[in-house]
Amino acid sequence: MSAGKTIFSQLMDFLPTYEFRKCVDRYNGNYKVKSFSCWDQFLSMAFAQLTFRESLRDIQACLRVAQPKLYHMGFRGKVSRNTLANANQMRDWRIYADFAHVLIATARSLYANESFGVDLDQTVYALDSTIIDLCLSLFPWAKFRKRKGAVKLHTLLDLRGSIPTLIFITHGKVNDINILDDLLVEAGAIYIMDRGYLDFARLYRMHQSMAFFVTRTKSKFRFRRLYSHPVDRTPGLQCDQTIVLKGFYPKRHYPEKLRRIRFFDAEKNKRIILLTNNFSLPALTIAQLYRCRWKVELFFKWIKQHLRIKAFYGTSENAVKTQIWIAISVYVLVAIVKKRLNLEASLYTMLQILSVSLFEKIPISQALSLIDYKEPEAISCNQLTLFQ
Repeated sequence: MSAGKTIFSQLMDFLPTYEFRKCVDRYNGNYKVKSFSCWDQFLSMAFAQLTFRESLRDIQACLRVAQPKLYHMGFRGKVSRNTLANANQMRDWRIYADFAHVLIATARSLYANESFGVDLDQTVYALDSTIIDLCLSLFPWAKFRKRKGAVKLHTLLDLRGSIPTLIFITHGKVNDINILDDLLVEAGAIYIMDRGYLDFARLYRMHQSMAFFVTRTKSKFRFRRLYSHPVDRTPGLQCDQTIVLKGFYPKRHYPEKLRRIRFFDAEKNKRIILLTNNFSLPALTIAQLYRCRWKVELFFKWIKQHLRIKAFYGTSENAVKTQIWIAISVYVLVAIVKKRLNLEASLYTMLQILSVSLFEKIPISQALSLIDYKEPEAISCNQLTLFQ
């Protein structure tokens, strides 16, 4: 099936090219483009992510070395530094954002039955953000501090498979709470957030949308206890209470009852006070759910270490967003390949193998499953033997 095809070409075969063309047509991405199409741009940037290229000149040099193979790898235009830089600056980043969401939908269906440490049927999301520091003189649009620039990645992570469901890319000054206004809340789902998202008016809108949230309280949190429920103190639970808020504005913004759970984490020697609108799950399950929030922190750490999203090939806002969305597409693509080929290797191991073997012509399943590949034996010619 993969005879004569490079690993890069086999990897790109997992992409739905019809959906990509729909995304391009939606924003007229190939309007007045003669040779270097959006697909060529995507392949070049995906190659840069997979091989950890450091600059546009680096991408150009590496791809031109393999010029005889580029046509069979899907490239139709000549890859040059200026052409790629212009494409990143001018072509709408929403093309690649929409295509990334197509891949995300595919990955979520593949990982729908994946376990994340807590036995629940509901969909569980972790919401958080991370900052990518930038030079303010080179990225003047990325406002953050007086002499410092940055962009923020606000990410809603599906804990089943650690798939980023939604990503909002903003400049560094945007407060995390504002993202809750743009969030399309899924009824019945559980949203795990840190106390940076503690805003009772927005949480009440989430409650009215029939969704559940789990978050932490702040230090000057005022409440009135209505009931106390018995808890098993052996795993670290200290109290489970039904409360209402005190204060004019908090009580006005969230008039319903809330659940307050205090948990002592013996590993970190830290007491955690949780707030939720879910009264049906056991208190220990709520505490375990909040511990799973750290998966989004691990996701941020992983993509910063293993994808090119800390150093950028262009300085415009469009170029930065294009690079980030293509990096997310590569991450989700590798996750899809892992699931469809039933591979046991981690995403990190798969990326390391791909980075040094993209031009090899061996079956991708054998390359990524860590099985020694042997060249097929040469077929003997149909001739009589000279000596018996």
